[in-house]
Amino acid sequence: MEHYQVAIIGSGPAGFTAAIYTSRALLKTIIFEGMQPGGQLTITTEVENYPGFAEGIQGPELMEIFRRQAKRFGTETRYETIKKVDFSVRPFLLFTEADKGYSADAVIIATGASARRLYAKGEEKFWGYGISACATCDGFFFKNQKVFVIGGGDSAMEEAIYLTHFAKSVTIIHRRGEFRASKIMVQRAKNNPKIDFLLHTVVEEFLGEEKGPAKKLTSIRIRNVNSNEEQIIQADGVFYAIGHTPNTEIFKPYLEMDQNGYIITKGKSSATNIPGVFACGDCQDPVYRQAVTAAGSGCIAAIDAERWISEHYK
Repeated sequence: MEHYQVAIIGSGPAGFTAAIYTSRALLKTIIFEGMQPGGQLTITTEVENYPGFAEGIQGPELMEIFRRQAKRFGTETRYETIKKVDFSVRPFLLFTEADKGYSADAVIIATGASARRLYAKGEEKFWGYGISACATCDGFFFKNQKVFVIGGGDSAMEEAIYLTHFAKSVTIIHRRGEFRASKIMVQRAKNNPKIDFLLHTVVEEFLGEEKGPAKKLTSIRIRNVNSNEEQIIQADGVFYAIGHTPNTEIFKPYLEMDQNGYIITKGKSSATNIPGVFACGDCQDPVYRQAVTAAGSGCIAAIDAERWISEHYK
């Protein structure tokens, strides 16, 4: 069983930033990249809001830069997924899908969160090419265009209102006639002249243009759930606001989480209820979910882990 001072589970901006810091602190570090090496940014096309890239950068390219920087300082990377952990013993134990075991003095969890999907026809094809789950990240790309927001909670109202700063029109699609959102948020959306509503409606298919590797969403096929009537309407962009699921299932036997599965950390630190286990990025952040905030929390987790190791392993 290979032993490391720090094991990092997850490889988005949070995980790689943590690896850069722990490796520079001369701690023997391994990072398990998991099912989606590089995290959600690897399925993001243009990234324009990450500091330091004045002209923007492609998501996969940005994550490859993160990876190279971590490896430069000695981080070992594994394209493996951790399927089971044991935080009841010291050192902590981690097991991959291939049943290979690792041990670590400290563990940093950076497994992120996944946007909930509709799994409608064409969704996978146009994800990142007109379909997004983050208005803050991608709204800028839809200036003077016709966009839709799917959802009925506060986040759907917030996303729709935010998108009116850029889009020509915003339509909220909701499968029911009533909203889960608070009355004040619904009223704010209704009062906005740029926002319309399509109620009792679901998206059945995403349609668009494909020219070689280039893809572009152009329309959606929708269905009224009461009448079953279908129609195809123009759509330049569609934003999902149906929630995120933190990738934290394997840690539930050990770590304190909120009702939605986000790992609870203590105060402004990255410390969990298990001393020596730290969490950063979207797996413990249900609010901001930005690459730059994830990277910042990865730095915090690395510093917390380094200090904890120096106190407990002389």
